[in-house]
Amino acid sequence: MKAIVLLTAPCFLVCLSLGAPAEVASDNGSHGKTFKKPRRPYEKERLDAELKLVGEYGLRCKRELWRVQYALSRIRNNARNLLTLDEKDPRRIFEGEALLRRMNRYGLLDESQNKLDYVLALTVENFLERRLQTLVFKAGMAKSIHHARVLIRQRHIRTGDVQSFFSFAIIWVAHMMDYFQLAIRVGRQVVNVASFMVRVDSQKHIDFSLTSPLGGGRAGRVKRKNQKAAAKKAGAVMKKRMRIKHFLQQLKTKRLALNAIIIYS
Repeated sequence: MKAIVLLTAPCFLVCLSLGAPAEVASDNGSHGKTFKKPRRPYEKERLDAELKLVGEYGLRCKRELWRVQYALSRIRNNARNLLTLDEKDPRRIFEGEALLRRMNRYGLLDESQNKLDYVLALTVENFLERRLQTLVFKAGMAKSIHHARVLIRQRHIRTGDVQSFFSFAIIWVAHMMDYFQLAIRVGRQVVNVASFMVRVDSQKHIDFSLTSPLGGGRAGRVKRKNQKAAAKKAGAVMKKRMRIKHFLQQLKTKRLALNAIIIYS
């Protein structure tokens, strides 16, 4: 039984790092914690700060915020542990470079900030700024941050990155397995997850989907219904006009025939 657990655990981590759906991990119950509730449930300062972030970034509930906070805490703890090691330690060099490379890849740190000290200075806002919902709104593709979430959820938005972060809390594990990251990159993939973390090289590909009415695709259900009703009404009007025209022609023919009869009589 122990051998089975040891074999399935790495497969689960690889599936998560490749963006596999949650059902892969829910079969054997080997999924980990993705968020952590606050220790003090009723704290006015924290409640006000959370409510402000939820409204500013259009989050569905506070659980989405707690996920980011949990992921940030694990990343900072990992960076803090690496800083305790010697600078020439192989583990610090390998894992530190992998962590910084991932932070740069997702736009959380600049290329000039290649030090673990900058990881400790990361905030929740840095992570929320890289969400697909925030980038869609700031690109002017949506009227509001909440409209951006609706567009994403209704599959109107595409991006150039197929790899989806089902849970951002696995970054602290994934950066240690950086050689397992087989970033699948296909043209432009439709993404319907508002919390999708967009990579820097994929940000330029954010656009409306080709199948979306906003991207030149097929019209929506309501618009098709209105077009059908308008075409039906136009056809009825045209049919009525043809009927009137035919009646006038018949009336004109009858008048000519009546005049001819009167003349010859």
